[in-house]
Amino acid sequence: MSETPKPPEPGDKLVAAPLEQTRPHRPARPSASRPPGLWRQIVTFAVWAVKAATRLAALVVVLYAVFTVFRANPANTWYQLVESLATWLSLGLATLFQLADDRWETLVNYGMAAAVWLILGSVVASLVRRLAP
Repeated sequence: MSETPKPPEPGDKLVAAPLEQTRPHRPARPSASRPPGLWRQIVTFAVWAVKAATRLAALVVVLYAVFTVFRANPANTWYQLVESLATWLSLGLATLFQLADDRWETLVNYGMAAAVWLILGSVVASLVRRLAP
């Protein structure tokens, strides 16, 4: 017959049961050609790459809006580079609203493009994470 454990008394040391005794045994999964750790690293890298790319696109678009609002020198090489990238990355939103002030128009339109880039990056990253096996 099994002996019932006695309740702890003052001065007794509490000892945890080994982990193997507390969890039921699970049968091992059939091994695939890739270990699960490698697949998890690939998915994590893909999510990171999507977020980094979309955040960089949003940064370029916002930087162009800031350059325009503060009237940066259009002859500057950095301004021209950011302007050419932002025009390409504006997702067609550069002429969405037509306002009286060009600076406000650029801020609103390119700000919306930056917000779309950030939302798009979050959605795609979560889809990659969810659809990964």
